[in-house]
Amino acid sequence: MGRVSGKVAIVTGGASGIGRACAQKLAAQGAAVCVTDIDTQIGDAVATQICESGGDAMFLEHDVTSEARWQEVVTSVTATYGKLNVLVNNAGIFYGGPTETFELEQWRRQIGINLDGVFLGTKHAIPIMRVAQGGSIIMLSSVAGLIGAANFACYSATKGAVRLFTKAVAKECASDGIRVNSVHPGIIETPIWQKINNDARPEPTGPVEIAKARVPIGTPGTAEMVADGVVFLASDESKYMTGSELVIDGGMTA
Repeated sequence: MGRVSGKVAIVTGGASGIGRACAQKLAAQGAAVCVTDIDTQIGDAVATQICESGGDAMFLEHDVTSEARWQEVVTSVTATYGKLNVLVNNAGIFYGGPTETFELEQWRRQIGINLDGVFLGTKHAIPIMRVAQGGSIIMLSSVAGLIGAANFACYSATKGAVRLFTKAVAKECASDGIRVNSVHPGIIETPIWQKINNDARPEPTGPVEIAKARVPIGTPGTAEMVADGVVFLASDESKYMTGSELVIDGGMTA
């Protein structure tokens, strides 16, 4: 028996990085997993790999900023598996740069994916989880939602909002047995580092160099380390936790 056997989970942004690791670890621990992403080719490959490894997974193309698509995804998952127990709101993007030159279009797009997507997923998961008399909603925030960093203002705004949104919804849903917690990764070695625009790159650049300079443990974390925390929050092992912050940062915010 796995730690989340019998549970059904949705993982957004599950094609790569932390999302992929979460989908794989949840499936390995017995959950049926719906991997969603805008990248259909890689996302479908993740679901296929899980199935080939003996797990249960499906893939759905998913723009998390679309409420209509959220409704379709939740309906498809419940039609396939009969319930929804876990939602991992992981999908996110990063744009950085000085506030005075930051483009409004980038501000709105980052908020749309990082915050609106989290709101929509939570909104449409709650009624289904209430029918099941409980569930776990897990929000991927960041250490950038706990502390500020130059040229990360928009990203920090979205992740800080996710942190407090988590706490408010946790209080709304506590009596329904729905737990809502946030995860705050630090310097994690994932493909997102290749996408950071040059004017937002911190000094030193790259996760290994930054970890050496700023993380007490001295090394960057891995997506699998974050996924271990997500599995814990998805499982009944964390049944007395809601509205909490799980910080996985090697001591960076200590």
